[in-house]
Amino acid sequence: MHTQMAKKNSILPGEYSGTTTMDIRCSFQTLVAVLVAALVVGAIYLTAESGYLVQEDDGAKLDHDQTNGSNSTSETTTKNSGGRCDLFSGKWVFDNESYPLYKEEECSFMSDQLACGKFGRNDLDYQHWRWQPHQCDLPRFNATALLERLRNKRLVFVGDSLNRGQWVSMVCLLDKAIPKGRKYMHNNGSSLITFKAKDYNAKIEFYWAPLLVESNSDDPVSHRLPERIVRAQAIEKHARHWTDADVLVFNTYLWWRRPQMDVLWGSFNSTDGIYKKVEMLRSYEMALKTWSDWLEIHVNRTKTQLFFMTMSPTHERAEEWGKSVGENCYNETEQIREEGYRGRGTDPKMMRIVENTIEELQKRGLNVEMINITQLTEYRKEGHPSIYRKQWEPLTQEQISNPIGYSDCIHWCLPGVPDVWNELLYAHIFNFVPYFNIA
Repeated sequence: MHTQMAKKNSILPGEYSGTTTMDIRCSFQTLVAVLVAALVVGAIYLTAESGYLVQEDDGAKLDHDQTNGSNSTSETTTKNSGGRCDLFSGKWVFDNESYPLYKEEECSFMSDQLACGKFGRNDLDYQHWRWQPHQCDLPRFNATALLERLRNKRLVFVGDSLNRGQWVSMVCLLDKAIPKGRKYMHNNGSSLITFKAKDYNAKIEFYWAPLLVESNSDDPVSHRLPERIVRAQAIEKHARHWTDADVLVFNTYLWWRRPQMDVLWGSFNSTDGIYKKVEMLRSYEMALKTWSDWLEIHVNRTKTQLFFMTMSPTHERAEEWGKSVGENCYNETEQIREEGYRGRGTDPKMMRIVENTIEELQKRGLNVEMINITQLTEYRKEGHPSIYRKQWEPLTQEQISNPIGYSDCIHWCLPGVPDVWNELLYAHIFNFVPYFNIA
């Protein structure tokens, strides 16, 4: 019995070898499985972390952390998304809790041309409208985040008085985030006006070039001339002031609105220049070709962000929205409610020329983003200064008796519509265009 038990319980040399090999093989397989599992978990973690970092680089994390009262990143940027949200398609929502983003009287550098409340406008509802895209939320403007983004950099608006109004809006949006004494405005009478935030060494500038190319309307003060002449193939005089900027925001539209333009081949200072009347759309196309060629050759593609603001509508013919012929935006206090409304204050053919020019630049490897403010601005007939602005010359008794005749239905009150243009610009500067879910 004891002998049999000994045999049964004893381990022979051959048996030891087989069992040990089996145990080692099992242990090795277990170790491999553990390592594979660890690698998978690590990869998932790193992927999640890299996704977070991409969000942070794109400005989503920055906006979420630093914007007071804004929607969280999870609300505007979702996983398993259907595509990029069209920020330009939406509706105006009355919001007197979050808007305006600043107060007219608190902006240190407000323009009297745009300060409608200061000059007697009492209905201030135009200040309380928020743009709501259909598929997502527009990221709320964060002055501190943008100033940090612009540290040691230049943001330059180039164009006409509408672009200047957007620049004033941008200055007002940033103004409240900069302590007194740590900012200044410099204007020596030239075409370039500079607002500087000292602590950030950030410059937010405006350069007067209403037709982008050279013209006889380039003087920032004395530019209303009976004959408008452009050098459609010359831009160097302007471009040398802004080519090295880090963010460039262009516009040109209103100053082209005439059937023909006088185009000059040659110099304004030369007597042998060639002048020719050119159909407006063709001259506009020539000017944008000159502009795009300059950008392609001279702009630093790794440094500079480029944007083009589409046309800002005018509201000078009230019959277009159902009022009497001869009226305009004077005394308007409500928006146009017809979705997709378009008046004659915009020109789709000019818009297509801009689109085609930008597409050609993209084919050549230069990205210019178009900020499409046109449709959302069409609805805002009540947002113009009308008669509530500084008049640069004393009004005659005849003008006073007919306020419609001197109403400004081109520019925009501040706070107001241009603030939303800058919210859209802000979203694109940070590349923070939210995604939407497919229902």
